[in-house]
Amino acid sequence: MVRALIAGEPWAAAAVWNAHAPKVFRIVARVLGPGADAEDVTQEVFVRVFSSVSGLRDPDALGSFVFSVTVRLLKWELRRRRVRRILQLADTAELPEQAVAPADSEAREALGRLYAILDTLSADDRTAFVLRHMEGMSLPEIAEATGISLATVKRRLSRATERVSSEVEKDMSLGAYYMRGEARDDS
Repeated sequence: MVRALIAGEPWAAAAVWNAHAPKVFRIVARVLGPGADAEDVTQEVFVRVFSSVSGLRDPDALGSFVFSVTVRLLKWELRRRRVRRILQLADTAELPEQAVAPADSEAREALGRLYAILDTLSADDRTAFVLRHMEGMSLPEIAEATGISLATVKRRLSRATERVSSEVEKDMSLGAYYMRGEARDDS
């Protein structure tokens, strides 16, 4: 597959897109949260994957490579958005449409408050939290995808979980919603 990608075979690019784009899109939408241009960022992930696949050392690690590119791009995008927000250019009023059904206003409101809490985390902590609690990735998978040690993943996850839990406890309705497990975004 990697050789075909390097050779520019259209079928290989389509196969990689079909295999990985849905999960990449879901991760992007969850990490970036409200107002995210998840489709554009997902496409940018694959532009970067296809342009840098020739540097892939282990052809069997294509999936891990796709997710490490996703994580790096998300970290950059979160930092860029923070700068824009500081300059008051970002609009974070809308939740991603795939997050919850529009008819479920309680879920939409709770998810909006959860994203507001996630927005207070650093890009690294937020990414670790989303990959673990919203994507269900294991700690070793997160370490591999982010290119950091397992100990660092545990520290970031601990920090993020403590912060989110602390904020959720302050919001009675979100706390009840979160404890029922409904705050998990299963799109």
